[in-house]
Amino acid sequence: MAEQEEDYSSLPLPDRFVHKNWKVRKQGYEDAAKAFQSTPDESDPVFKPFLLDSGLWKGAVADSNVAAQQEGINALCSFLKYGGRNGCMRTRNSTIASIFEKGLSSTRTATKQSSLEALLLYVELDKADPVIEELLPALSNKQPKIIAATLSAFTSIYHVYGVKIVDPKPVLKALPKIFGHADKNVRAEASNLVVELYRWLREAIKTLFWNDLKPVQQQDLEKLFEVVKQEPHPKQERLLRTQQAAVAAAPAAGGGDNLEGEGEEDEEEAEVDAFDLAEPVDVVSKIPADFYENLASTKWKDRKEALDALYTVIKVDRIKDGHYDELISVFAKCMKDANVAVVTVAANCVEALAKGLRKSFGKYRGRIMSPMLERLKEKKQSVADALGAALDAVFASTSLSDCLEEILEFLKHKNPQVKLETLRFLIRCLKTTRDAPSKAETKSIADAATKLLTESTEVTRSGGAEILGTVMKIMGERAMNPYLEGLDDIRKTKIKEYFDAAEVKAKDKPKPVAPPPKAAPAPQKKTLGKKTGTGVKKAPPRAATPQEDPLPPPPPTVKPATSRGIPSKLGGVPRSGLAAPSGALKLQKRLAGPTSASVPVLSSPQRNNPTPTFDDEAIPPPKLGLGGRGLAGRPLGKPASAHSEFTAPPAAPGMSAVDRAELDELRAEKDRLQKLTEDLRADKSRHASQINELQNQNAQLIEDHTRDVLSIKAKETQLVRARSDAEAAEQTVQKQQREMERLRRELSRVARATTPPMGADAGDHIYRDAGMGMNGTNHIVSGVDRYESSRASRELGYQRARSYMSSPSEEKENGGLDGQRGKLGSPESRGRDASDGARSRGESPGRGQEGRDGVTGQPIESWRRAAEVTSQLKARIEQMKARQGLARPH
Repeated sequence: MAEQEEDYSSLPLPDRFVHKNWKVRKQGYEDAAKAFQSTPDESDPVFKPFLLDSGLWKGAVADSNVAAQQEGINALCSFLKYGGRNGCMRTRNSTIASIFEKGLSSTRTATKQSSLEALLLYVELDKADPVIEELLPALSNKQPKIIAATLSAFTSIYHVYGVKIVDPKPVLKALPKIFGHADKNVRAEASNLVVELYRWLREAIKTLFWNDLKPVQQQDLEKLFEVVKQEPHPKQERLLRTQQAAVAAAPAAGGGDNLEGEGEEDEEEAEVDAFDLAEPVDVVSKIPADFYENLASTKWKDRKEALDALYTVIKVDRIKDGHYDELISVFAKCMKDANVAVVTVAANCVEALAKGLRKSFGKYRGRIMSPMLERLKEKKQSVADALGAALDAVFASTSLSDCLEEILEFLKHKNPQVKLETLRFLIRCLKTTRDAPSKAETKSIADAATKLLTESTEVTRSGGAEILGTVMKIMGERAMNPYLEGLDDIRKTKIKEYFDAAEVKAKDKPKPVAPPPKAAPAPQKKTLGKKTGTGVKKAPPRAATPQEDPLPPPPPTVKPATSRGIPSKLGGVPRSGLAAPSGALKLQKRLAGPTSASVPVLSSPQRNNPTPTFDDEAIPPPKLGLGGRGLAGRPLGKPASAHSEFTAPPAAPGMSAVDRAELDELRAEKDRLQKLTEDLRADKSRHASQINELQNQNAQLIEDHTRDVLSIKAKETQLVRARSDAEAAEQTVQKQQREMERLRRELSRVARATTPPMGADAGDHIYRDAGMGMNGTNHIVSGVDRYESSRASRELGYQRARSYMSSPSEEKENGGLDGQRGKLGSPESRGRDASDGARSRGESPGRGQEGRDGVTGQPIESWRRAAEVTSQLKARIEQMKARQGLARPH
């Protein structure tokens, strides 16, 4: 046994990892772990065989012997801990599958803990995404214990690192299927994972999978959430290697760490949002096909229904970025709609689109914000609330600097309602912005708010004080003191109250900005030190070096200065003769502050004088021209004449005249540029006012055009209705005409049917009845009475029919017939005929009128004969009664 142990221990570690004897493998795992712990760094040779062959770790993690497996996973943890990121990336793909299949589901607690530690090390050394990607297939495993163990590992990973390091979206998408698993242990572990994710995400967790759960499961989870809501916001418990390196490199001061910690917490809270978890939705393809057609309808209900349908489409957590220019134009037009319901729904659509696009909506701000601010004149609170929410969403997609100019412009609006709502919008912007305004923006806000303090309405004055208090909360009391000097104590007290009560999210930038100016002098001190070190010999160059810093651009002029300064010091008498002019030039340049750029030209050759005393320094003068050499070879009395003769050459070697000319030129250029800048600013302001005026005119024209279109549509509708009424009236007239024709035919038929024939038989019958007795006489009298009553009724019916059927048009069309009827049937004609007949028979005219009828010529003659017969019959009856002495029966 001892010999075997010596043989086994002498084997290399890779050979012992694959040995058939589990004890050898177990001992090899233990020795490897100790060897890894004793390495000085990650580049130790002991790591090399395990980096080249990652299959060794796959066999160690999935060892058939549980005791050897435990030691193998411990060895893997040691390898990852001391082997670094390279060992992690080389072994990750080959070991994670074996870890969740064999390690996490092991019956040994130590093996489970070592497996979980290996997963946490994989996340710590690189990043979490590859680890999550390798673990997700385990959720589809056939064995419930593997699924439950993997869910427990997910819970531990999120608990240690949080959702900022480990993306929760892949796991959340797989949860609905897990909650439908048949095994209760799997569902329990899924609930634990959801609760852990709720600790980090809060209500944003419900955006991905909540609707796919059963109501009972939702209720159970809500009960578990109630306990978590009482807990504080969680923090990351374990740092990545990159974070550890950043902390180690950071300064040891605790204040900076605290600030960083606070910043990280704010970022975490900001990232816990449904927008980050949701998948982008392409809403353009889902817009109804008839949306733009219905939106152009003259009926406000159609426009509102179109916007309602669009709101249903775009009301999602995240919208895919695309081209929404047409929709923005539609919303801007709807802001001018006459119906407030359409305006409200349009504002809701703008809010949904801005929240779905977030920062991508910023490019549309300039086209939609002005119409919404202008529509704030609406006094209805529901409309104002909808517009305010839409403005807040638009502001969230941009910054305070982008919106401030437009907001301040509407604070001067002549409509009090617009001014008040804009003021409230500015207050909300100041409270929600995370970027403090600049000094210029602070001044403009303070000036606008100070003007509001003098308004007539108390609400506006309070709003101005609240603006100043909120800005003071962001910028600090010291920064706002200059803007409060002219205010009385009452207003200052009011502003102080708002300052104390304000809650802002902006970070005070003046404090962090202060360090950079402190760091800026440091390089200046270094340059000064270098210059003083190089030019220690002479004080004048050191005095000139501070002036050299502001204008470092002219280093090329150093070479000509060195070449000119050196020959002036060569030679006996010429050197002394030129020393004085060089000193005078230095004094002139010191007095001329802006020309200090020329100082290095004189100081640099003096610094180089100690070391270079060779003939090479005498070579540069010919390059600069012959003037310098000629001056060096002349006596002392001649330089003045030379200077007077050649004005330009002396300026070149001394650089004084050139610098002055250049300075004058630069000053003139500066003045010209300043004037040009002022002109451009004036043009810009004028153009801005023109643009504003043109926009107002365009808006007015659009409104007039819309009103004209609506009136034209209304007139067209009235015209269509009038045409339909005319057609209906024509149909009614035609129907009445047909009815009149029918009645005419019916009347003629009835007249022909009811006219009795009057002939010889009738007369004989009447005379034959006259000879009858008393009974016959009574019958005759009664028959005559009935006949007369029936005749009178028929005449009345004919008259009514004629009055019903007659009309002015018919009288004109049927003038001949109606004239004949009128002539025959009129009371005068009937009276004349009756009187003529009565005279011929010796009777009164009144009785003859009873038998007239003006229907046709032939019936009149028949009635006339009938009347004569009746009269004769009555006369004979009276004669018979008189003879017999009988009275008429009563």
